[in-house]
Amino acid sequence: MIRPQEYAAHIKSKAKALGFDFCGIAKAEFLEGEAPKLEEWLNRNYHGKMAYLANHFDKRLDPTKLVEGAKTVVSLAYSYFPEEALPEGQKDIKLAKYAYGEDYHFVIKDLLKTFLKELQEEIGEFSGRVFVDSAPVMERQWAQKAGIGWIGKNSLLLSKEQGSFFFLAELIIDLEVQPDPPFIGDFCGTCTRCIDACPTDAIVEPEVIDASRCISYLTIELKEEIPTEFKGKMGNWAFGCDICQDVCPWNRFSKTHTQPKFSPPEELKSFSNKDWEEMTEETFGKVFKKSPLKRTKFAGLKRNVNFLKNE
Repeated sequence: MIRPQEYAAHIKSKAKALGFDFCGIAKAEFLEGEAPKLEEWLNRNYHGKMAYLANHFDKRLDPTKLVEGAKTVVSLAYSYFPEEALPEGQKDIKLAKYAYGEDYHFVIKDLLKTFLKELQEEIGEFSGRVFVDSAPVMERQWAQKAGIGWIGKNSLLLSKEQGSFFFLAELIIDLEVQPDPPFIGDFCGTCTRCIDACPTDAIVEPEVIDASRCISYLTIELKEEIPTEFKGKMGNWAFGCDICQDVCPWNRFSKTHTQPKFSPPEELKSFSNKDWEEMTEETFGKVFKKSPLKRTKFAGLKRNVNFLKNE
């Protein structure tokens, strides 16, 4: 087992050098315990209009269907907690913190490509793929299995050292690497702050989210008009939502990120509600050129801002 242990140490050292806050390793195998949970969640239609979540059921549970001969899942976490938050007063139009800067899908994926390429050069020939919320991978479950943290009542991965403000990513490889023990335990205890604080009652039970009621879903994934039942319940969030993270006691340990690409552009720091309401498509294209907000497109963001304006 000396070789797999050496690989594990090398992988973790390189992950740290690339700026990842956590790196855990798990054996690539079928997530048997997650199958009934996922099936029930889909049967309850908690995925809303996100039909893609019902696709590739087997691939979500079995990494060998994503990478032939897969032996190892390397789970990684990268902080996005800002040094200074944008205005988040009761009347301020707000963005989720992960959307302050450039789109993490591209920033983290570039890091992962470098990671995989250098590992292949240093270790020798092996195959694998990189994933950043871009394929049917149950990233929180793999991170728990790799010992990084536990899944909180808000369904997010929580770390005792750093809370939950981080991006998750994976390398699935056909190289045998010494796995870490899974994270055992639930350190949420009797706390229900996230459940109590959610203004749309999206957390229907601990660890179970009705995504069709989640503000992040309503402002990003939903392409239709936002249902009127959510009038007055959106908390002025125009893209995403941080409520269940902001109230979590573990996030008092959040660590400020050191990635310049995740910092907001200067123009965004001084945005007022009037700027949001009067934004033109030209301004949107300039300020949010590389932003996750491109996902909603200009029309989607205007829909969100208008909905908040008319609350």
